[in-house]
Amino acid sequence: MQPSLFIARRYLVSKKSHNAINIISGVSAAAVAVVTAAMLCVMSVLNGFEDLIEGMFSRFDADIRIETVEGKSFDCANEVFDKVRNLKCVEVFCQTLEETALAEYEDKQIPVMLKGVDEHFEELTEIDSIIVDGSFDVYDGAFDRAVLGLGLANQLGAGAHFVRPLHVYAPKREGRVNMLNPEKSFERGTCFMSGVFAVNQSKYDDQMMLVSLDMARKLFHYGETEVTAVECKVTNNGAKEQIKSILGDGYKVMDRYEQQEDFFRIVRIEKLLTTLLLAFILLIASFNLLGSLTMLIIDKKANMQTLRHLGASDKMIRRIFMYEGWMISLSGAVAGIVLGIAVCWSQERFGWLKMGNGVDYIVSSYPVSLQWGDVLVVMAIVVLTGLIASAIPSYKSTKEQEG
Repeated sequence: MQPSLFIARRYLVSKKSHNAINIISGVSAAAVAVVTAAMLCVMSVLNGFEDLIEGMFSRFDADIRIETVEGKSFDCANEVFDKVRNLKCVEVFCQTLEETALAEYEDKQIPVMLKGVDEHFEELTEIDSIIVDGSFDVYDGAFDRAVLGLGLANQLGAGAHFVRPLHVYAPKREGRVNMLNPEKSFERGTCFMSGVFAVNQSKYDDQMMLVSLDMARKLFHYGETEVTAVECKVTNNGAKEQIKSILGDGYKVMDRYEQQEDFFRIVRIEKLLTTLLLAFILLIASFNLLGSLTMLIIDKKANMQTLRHLGASDKMIRRIFMYEGWMISLSGAVAGIVLGIAVCWSQERFGWLKMGNGVDYIVSSYPVSLQWGDVLVVMAIVVLTGLIASAIPSYKSTKEQEG
């Protein structure tokens, strides 16, 4: 063990001439521990919310979504997409078509995002797990059917298996609008509701309406092989790069994170800003450490003179107090990490911290996801702030002696 480290350890555990130094050192370590635990808990809760929302989206979003870079629609009946379809990593290949339309039920009219899906959509997603009324069925062999988001169904005042038909209007892609008879400028489709789904995201629940791909193509005058997107269920993480290499630069190949890029970017920014804010609070808490080291330097002036007579250099003396500060900071960090892990584990296991009244939310308690990468980040921040807080009094310890 280095002499400077050995002496610093002795200073840490030995009794000081002034009891206030011991108290301030304890307060410094406690402050670091509390802020460290808070930082770890907040980051874990944000991770929990991210995992929660990702899980919701994953029930409706495909693993991979392919769109064209130029234009909106493309033909997927060609050799290139046949290669994608036949990849071993592609488990489900689904054609979809999305356009804006107007839904009418009795006397209510609401703009909707109409999504036409083929027969593989049920295998592609976990749509059955989010059906809250009725069942998933877009064609029963005789009539076109529709599955609506919960918010959209409530706005229309409709429900699964309602007898009255649901009308859908879409503007014709070709020709001019007839101002004398505007109805002729719209294509009309009729279907019956078969089910209602709930993703708990307004993007889908309040706007989305699922119909058969054939009905969507007829309504919007698309060709028999024309789509606005191809969605795939894949078996490994490398599938995206394989598909990209086949399709080239003319297509966007997006995973789940890229499909909801805006949402996940906001979550990451919130996590970053929260971490920076808590790091700043930790830096302020470390000022206790600065005061503790300053008082220790004053208390050990005679010891420093003795060390100088024994041949200790200024560098060695600075290291003693630097190590002292690090050990106080590190002890607080370890205690904070242990405390934070314990709190996160108990919240994940027992859910003792409720959200509101625990009833009117998607989950009753705050979700938690402890990631070891966050533990390392928190530890690195604590070590860095401990270094900054220890460096100033350690440097001054030799300057005062020189003066």
